[in-house]
Amino acid sequence: MASAEPAAEHERILREIESTDTNCIGPTLRSVYDGQEHGLFMEKLDGRIRNHDREIEKMCNHHFQGFVDSITELLKVRGEAQKLKGQVTETNQKLQNDSKELLMMMDELRQCRLQQRNIATTIDKLTLCLPVLEMYSKLQEHMKAKRYYPALRTLEQWEDDCLPQAGLYRFCAIMAENIPRLRTHIRDVSVSDLKDFLESIRKHSDKIGETAMKQAQVQLSCDNAVTSQQRSASGRRIWKNAGSGTIVDRTGSSPLSEKDSGILNVKDEEEDEVPGAQDLVDFSPVYRCLHIYTVLGSRDTFENYYRKQRRKQARLVLQPHSNMHETLEGYRRYFNQIVGFFVVEDHVLHTTQGLVNRAYVEEWWELALSKTIAALRTHSSYCTDPDLILDLKNLIVLFADTLQGYGFPVNQLFDMLLEMRDQYGEILLKKWNQSFRQILDQDNYSPIPVASPEEYQRITGQFPFQDPELDKMSFPKKLPFSEFVPKVYSHLKEFIYACLKYSEDLHLSSTEIDDMIRKSTNLLLTRTLSHCLQYAIKKKNVGLAELVQIIINTTHLEQSCHYLEEFISNITNVPPDTINATKLYGTSTFKDARHATEEEIYTNLNQKIDQFLQLADYDWTAAQGGGQASDYLSDLIAFLCSTFAVFTHLPGNAIQHAMLPLPMGGEGIGFRCIWKTAHIPV
Repeated sequence: MASAEPAAEHERILREIESTDTNCIGPTLRSVYDGQEHGLFMEKLDGRIRNHDREIEKMCNHHFQGFVDSITELLKVRGEAQKLKGQVTETNQKLQNDSKELLMMMDELRQCRLQQRNIATTIDKLTLCLPVLEMYSKLQEHMKAKRYYPALRTLEQWEDDCLPQAGLYRFCAIMAENIPRLRTHIRDVSVSDLKDFLESIRKHSDKIGETAMKQAQVQLSCDNAVTSQQRSASGRRIWKNAGSGTIVDRTGSSPLSEKDSGILNVKDEEEDEVPGAQDLVDFSPVYRCLHIYTVLGSRDTFENYYRKQRRKQARLVLQPHSNMHETLEGYRRYFNQIVGFFVVEDHVLHTTQGLVNRAYVEEWWELALSKTIAALRTHSSYCTDPDLILDLKNLIVLFADTLQGYGFPVNQLFDMLLEMRDQYGEILLKKWNQSFRQILDQDNYSPIPVASPEEYQRITGQFPFQDPELDKMSFPKKLPFSEFVPKVYSHLKEFIYACLKYSEDLHLSSTEIDDMIRKSTNLLLTRTLSHCLQYAIKKKNVGLAELVQIIINTTHLEQSCHYLEEFISNITNVPPDTINATKLYGTSTFKDARHATEEEIYTNLNQKIDQFLQLADYDWTAAQGGGQASDYLSDLIAFLCSTFAVFTHLPGNAIQHAMLPLPMGGEGIGFRCIWKTAHIPV
């Protein structure tokens, strides 16, 4: 049993070796070598090899004769095959030689047909692609020339019409992929140009506004030319008469000088045309960006962006500088910026369709108007110079007229100017108060000596004085009043002129202007000049001669009041007898001043007499007089005589009252002197 199992195993291994691929017999052979019967297996293998050799030999012996016969027949055919090969080779050579030229022609024909077909196909395809390339070239030209809106329209036509017809070519696909980038680039560039435009108009808003205000000023000058010509004759007469009263102290003491004729020292613009705002600003970035965003379907986005940026700029424009009130240039720069902003918005409103609308612009104007008025009220309240206030008023009028020309309502500005009129009047009163006090302090309170007719004419040209008796006297002679009178009268006319200048261009009627001037002049007379006269009367160390001269001066000023009435009527063209016309209070003002002066004289005389009487040493218990006046009484009488001699200079009835005899029955000389001084008439 033990020997039978290895034999069967070896048999199995041999069958496996015979039937298995040689690459896979490794495991089989390993099992043999791993066993103990290696020698036995080798014997079995040798026996199996010998059996196969015998079978091969039998097979070869069986087929050997047929193989020999086949070799013999093959040797016989070899000669015939060699002969056939030679014939075939010769025939092939002849055929090759004969068909070589034909093959060349056929190949040429094939190439020509292929080229012809390719050319026709290329022509057909290029016919479809040429519009794409032409449109792309046109697009590139627009982009290089920065014509972005035509470029965008070309891009739209190129995408919708040309590319679909061209077909699915690689370059078309590349171009189609590049279209969104081109759109984005065009949009970004247009936005960049818009930002540059917004920054430019922000920086040059001052220049735009200045140009617009110059245009408005030129237009107003042209509109007023006809009216000025019609009033030229009467105007020359009025200003000639007015000029005769403004000669005194042109060099410095006059509150107003010739520079107050206007705030804008602008050269004559009638010869050189002033450019318009549209000539200074290139609005094409706005239009281009608007069209581009409209084509891209983002018009609302652009409108919101533009309005947002302009709101920011408006807030900056409406914010005044902290020191704006110091100079007129600060106000002018502020107004120029506001005008420039709204000129641009008005131009955009009228040249675009819906980018900004009328409601939007009016809303911003109402806000700007309220902020501007608030800023002007705040900053003008710091001003103490009437010249600056007057220049500011003229500038505000020009500002209002400019914007009114663009259709903006400006009534609130003129209402504010009427409010500023009171402030201007108060500032004028303060300035004239200083001028009047300076005149009173510098006056010598002596009659004016006149040495020549020219000098006499100069003084009477300043002050309306007429005295036939004095005219008959030869030179040199003296006018009854001091320098105080013509200077005060000239300053009164200067004040009236200052009030008139403020009333100009405020769209007021002549009656309103006349009423305003008269009320302001009354304030000047009753408050400012009256206080200054009281100041001069109550000053210390004022002698009786000075007080008497003040009476004389106020008398002549009182007599000149009706000339002031006529002067105001002439410059306002309002008859003095107009119903409800305000009357000047000059007569009562000067009468009150004269009464105060007389009271001061009365007080001073009483004090002086009391001093004499207090110094006297009288024997009040004497039975009878000594028959001779005392030295104290003699001194008192001498003082009163010299004092009363001063009263002879008083005009009219004042001299007569001063020369009346003493009343009889008085109780003492002191009482009679006081009685006499107390009866000096007004």
